[in-house]
Amino acid sequence: MSIRVTYIISDIDKALAFEWIADFLNKEKINLSFILINSENSYLKKYLENNNFSTFTINCTTKMQMLLAVWKCFLLLKKIKPDVVHCHLIRANLIGLTAAKLAGVKSRIYTRHHSNYHHIYFPKAVKIDKLINLLSTEIVAISRVVKDVLVDLEKVHENKIHLIYHGFNLEDFNNSLISSIDFLSQKYNPQKKSPVIGIISRQTEWKGIQFIIPAFQVFLKKYPDALLILANAAGDYKLEINNLLDLLPKENYIEVEFENDIFSLYQLFDIYTHVPISKSAEAFGQTYVEALASGTPSVFTLSGIANEFIIDKQNALVVPYKNSAAIYCSWNELIDEKEIRDRLIINGRNDVAQKFQLNQMITKLEELYNE
Repeated sequence: MSIRVTYIISDIDKALAFEWIADFLNKEKINLSFILINSENSYLKKYLENNNFSTFTINCTTKMQMLLAVWKCFLLLKKIKPDVVHCHLIRANLIGLTAAKLAGVKSRIYTRHHSNYHHIYFPKAVKIDKLINLLSTEIVAISRVVKDVLVDLEKVHENKIHLIYHGFNLEDFNNSLISSIDFLSQKYNPQKKSPVIGIISRQTEWKGIQFIIPAFQVFLKKYPDALLILANAAGDYKLEINNLLDLLPKENYIEVEFENDIFSLYQLFDIYTHVPISKSAEAFGQTYVEALASGTPSVFTLSGIANEFIIDKQNALVVPYKNSAAIYCSWNELIDEKEIRDRLIINGRNDVAQKFQLNQMITKLEELYNE
């Protein structure tokens, strides 16, 4: 007899992780359904429906709609009768876990996708985190940083926490068609500028983009034909980022708000850079894994999952937090030292293959649902 598992996810348009979970969870053992909150016309909804998953949507964009959303979710859960509810992201956690508890669902799981963000930037929201912790019966921590925040700052018992890293279908990062790469190159770098420095990061203060742009300004003096590609270029820090970009020649940078073909996008970069401003700024940081899986030589600070597997000069170059000069020097080192560059590419791919294979995550999730 299969286990009925309902995923409740909020505020997502497209996410490869959920597509992979839908595709690779054992369909003979797990009957999977989805409740999407604020994703009525999303790419994810279309993907799930096209692949014949039972998919329901709830609209909830204001606090006033929260109680109604809980009631709608409660009714759906009474209809679906899941053995397990697994919630992702704040709004889904609040609505889904509350509704699941009211509906008598005994196994109520949520995945914690942020670390100490609320503790630093929104202290009042810590109360919401603690409520979510109480409503759940099990918590998935996606890195040791997240587990430490749950245990040390929010006093969650360790027995309630399951450390399950994000898994990746790593082959996808090596199988981009030449035609797809050429298409994106023509779209974003038609003049074939070089070297290309890549960023895929939401424009928020703790991502550290404000330390990359000054490094690139100096870099242009040595490489006047260089190009900075800033993808996922939206966020609450955009005004500050724009002010810094105004100091660069317009022909030397491009902002990309959204690119669906993430696999080919990484192939455009000669060097990838991701430099969050503290050890716990990232809860995980999928881009660390993606960049190395793509074979892109990378410059990183250690944040989120990077604390657990990134080693300086073995699989990436590691720089101190908030240090534009170190970023600049690392770029030069990667361009000048082919031996280092080649070593990082080989070791990076090997290291992510050992730690972040999709089947490893799928197996752990299936074990959790069967407990």
